[in-house]
Amino acid sequence: MTDHLAILPRDLYAAEQVRLLDKIAIEQFDIPSFTLMQTAGSIAFNKLMEKWPHTRHVQVFVGSGNNAGDGYLLASLAKEHGLGTEVITLCDLEKLRGDARLACEWAVKQQVLITHFADFEHEKGQAHSVVIDALLGIGLNREVKGDYAKAIEFINNTDRPVLAIDIPSGLSADTGTCLGVAVTADVTVTFIGLKRGLLTNQAGDYVGELIYNDLNVPDGVFTSESSPKPEAHRIDISSIRTMLAPRAIASHKGSHGHVLVIGGDSSFGGAVIMAAEAALRSGAGLVSVITRSCHQSALLARTPEVMVLGTEDDNANINDLILRATAIVIGPGLGRGSWARGLMRKALSTQISAGTPLILDADALHLLAEKREQGAAGKGTGIKRCNWILTPHPGEAAALLNISISEVQQDRYAAVCQLNEIWGGICLLKGSGSLICAGEKPRQEIFLCSEGNAGMATGGMGDVLSGIVGSLVAQGNSLENSLCAGACIHGEAADLSMQADGQRGMMATDLMPYIRQLVNPA
Repeated sequence: MTDHLAILPRDLYAAEQVRLLDKIAIEQFDIPSFTLMQTAGSIAFNKLMEKWPHTRHVQVFVGSGNNAGDGYLLASLAKEHGLGTEVITLCDLEKLRGDARLACEWAVKQQVLITHFADFEHEKGQAHSVVIDALLGIGLNREVKGDYAKAIEFINNTDRPVLAIDIPSGLSADTGTCLGVAVTADVTVTFIGLKRGLLTNQAGDYVGELIYNDLNVPDGVFTSESSPKPEAHRIDISSIRTMLAPRAIASHKGSHGHVLVIGGDSSFGGAVIMAAEAALRSGAGLVSVITRSCHQSALLARTPEVMVLGTEDDNANINDLILRATAIVIGPGLGRGSWARGLMRKALSTQISAGTPLILDADALHLLAEKREQGAAGKGTGIKRCNWILTPHPGEAAALLNISISEVQQDRYAAVCQLNEIWGGICLLKGSGSLICAGEKPRQEIFLCSEGNAGMATGGMGDVLSGIVGSLVAQGNSLENSLCAGACIHGEAADLSMQADGQRGMMATDLMPYIRQLVNPA
């Protein structure tokens, strides 16, 4: 996790909730709306100069709303400080209303040059120049078209640094989806409430360094009876350390759980090996594996601490192993043939009587998806259980929800909630800004893991995660805490690997030494 993410607030809000927070600050705490706008403009300008202290010229792109007002006020401050300043507007000035109009009038008094986009000379600019994006705010809910799209394309094609005010224009504040085209910012300064869309989905490609400021509003804005409840909560490695307590001095291997990993069809032995090793490195006392016989020697050569049952029988008697386990991980390299289906059937049926927590990943999720009850509009209820964890990536989530991958990604928050509603338990939707949903409606809680990086886009990462989570469950942690902690440990291990050797070329097994470090907090 980068340093700027570590200092962000934990609470995440939808766009409508942020507007409500703004309203509470104005109406209940008597803070004039224009004062809030002035504070936002000042903070954005200060961050601009802090980030690029040699700036000599700013080019501010504005639309028609309050986001434009922030831009006009930043331009006024830039002019006051002797910087060359130009505002490029996509709105006729006479159409401005409210605080945006006041901000524009302020800029006019400061003799800021204001040019309409239609008359703007599309040149790349000059040295020591910064572009400010104040085109579209958090209320955008449709695809960007026309001059706004052209302006965004110009900003993205410039060779100058870009600072976005509140949100990169064209990015959905609620979902992190690019609405046709969006500004690719180097820095985004956001205000009042941290928008939930800034940390998931496509946001990472547009936000750049994310800086948050609450505009110095009183704490009561967020805690009053009328304040909205956050839509989600951000988690990282620091937020889960309290659950990783030191081991009792007199503990033994039986004190720390027994993880059973089921998977590894022909040609897929690596997946089950990585899951088993990750479970051991995460602190499980015992790890057993049920896999194809052909993988037995490789597994024992790599990890002799693991107990292995090699079998070719899709009707093998595995009940004894299942009953001895304190957590079952099924799916890594499992496949979807008769062998996989037999083991899946055994695991699901025995789990009912034993009550053993189950972690499902990879092929197990696709086999589970086949068991949906096809209800209205193809949205069945599935097999709903409270004592399992599902860890799909967007493709697997699409299968579980019987929708397309693009529909999953269009609103990842809605997708993870739907997974939880249909299948029960605790659900993780993997990807940039992984989301976790726990609890039942209307008391569902969503957590966003801000750990991890693009180096994780490689085979085997999901297998390692399932091993970590299974291990934490086996050691006696709740399903919710295990999944939250596991996601953070997994992502932070990848971040430490990136810091050591870079993103490109990262392998899932590179995470192993860091996993051990992270499950032993100082």
